Amino acid sequence: MPQFQYRAKNAQGKIITGNLNAQNETDAISELRRQGLTILGLAARKGGLSTNGEGGKTGEKAAGFFSLSLGKRAPLRLSTVKVKTNDMVVFTRQLSTMISSGIPLVEALEILADQTSNMGFRGVLENVVSEVRTGKDLSTAMSKFSRVFPKIYVNMIKAGEASGQLDVVLLRLAEYQESAAQLKAEIKSAMTYPVISLVMVLGITIFLLVFIIPKFEEMFNSMNVDLPKVTKALLATSLFLKKNFLMCSLASVAAGVALTFYSRTDKGGSLKDWALLRMPIFGPLFLKVALSRFSRTFGTLIQSGVPILGALEIVAETSGNRIIANAITKASESVRQGETLGEPLARSKIFPLMVTRMISIGEKSGALESLLGKIADFYDQQVKSTVEGLTSLIEPLLIGIMGFLVGGMVMAIFLPIFKMVGSLSGKG
Repeated sequence: MPQFQYRAKNAQGKIITGNLNAQNETDAISELRRQGLTILGLAARKGGLSTNGEGGKTGEKAAGFFSLSLGKRAPLRLSTVKVKTNDMVVFTRQLSTMISSGIPLVEALEILADQTSNMGFRGVLENVVSEVRTGKDLSTAMSKFSRVFPKIYVNMIKAGEASGQLDVVLLRLAEYQESAAQLKAEIKSAMTYPVISLVMVLGITIFLLVFIIPKFEEMFNSMNVDLPKVTKALLATSLFLKKNFLMCSLASVAAGVALTFYSRTDKGGSLKDWALLRMPIFGPLFLKVALSRFSRTFGTLIQSGVPILGALEIVAETSGNRIIANAITKASESVRQGETLGEPLARSKIFPLMVTRMISIGEKSGALESLLGKIADFYDQQVKSTVEGLTSLIEPLLIGIMGFLVGGMVMAIFLPIFKMVGSLSGKG
């Protein structure tokens, strides 16, 4: 029978290691669960381990190696785990349902860990269960895995624990995740078509310049035709690209890499985000997305009981745009000094008057989270309408760009041919 070596934590929180005979890994996990152990690691061993004499030393060494591989390497792997949004939404909703049904938190987490097919996520949840068993708060246990549970998630869980409404907060969190995922999907659909189309247009243009246009140059040279300036410019461009294609390709890649690294700096990122907000056609869309994300995130945090200054800090980090993040940070400093939130946001000149006025009204009436939700719903609808409008606008725009490039090259090629035919007709 196969032997498995395990590392687990018992009900008292003590970490233990040992060996277990089982038909397969599933049976081994079931047996350890039956014993009330929280599994931290499990590995099949090739061959048995002795428990006396020389074999005892071998067993100790093997256990030491096992402890090293599970105790030191596993957390490194778990720290890189990423979970899909849909999986997180399902997990959050199910955890909320279980807690509201009276199932103990640890038991609910263990059930969800067993159900998930993502082994990385299962490892994260088992680690969270282990931490909670020792008496730590759920938010503290989750904070170790920032890639799975971001700051907004952890802070909302913390607020839910403090208020005794963890199930309600989890439900709000799931709804927030769904809204954010839907918004992200709409933006992705809006950007996919123009990006693919522009790449195709650029590819066709380069193909014509490198492989097709040079053939006409050979024909014109053999016919000794006086070429128009536009045709000469086209042929010169084609010749340059053909001779320096590799150099141009490498230069484009290098420029792209350099811009990527520069955009990750504070100055470069701010410049990029400023340019995105002022782009023709797409700039208003990016601003609406940022406003929707700000309102939805801020409103959800306030509704869940997160203090306003802490909520503003999280909103700034999750805004996705440095210009907006800087405006929120400055507004947070003004609020700390006793101002209302609406006034510094209005001074930033980034937030529309409607948004700042509704926030000011919400502060005065005590219904800030409700009005923030209405703002988020409004801008979600605006984003959807803008995306639909862009889809209908971009198609003819791209056709026009492609017609201008390809049509321009065709005209530059045919002008000398027309000229030559005309001269021959005159002679005739």
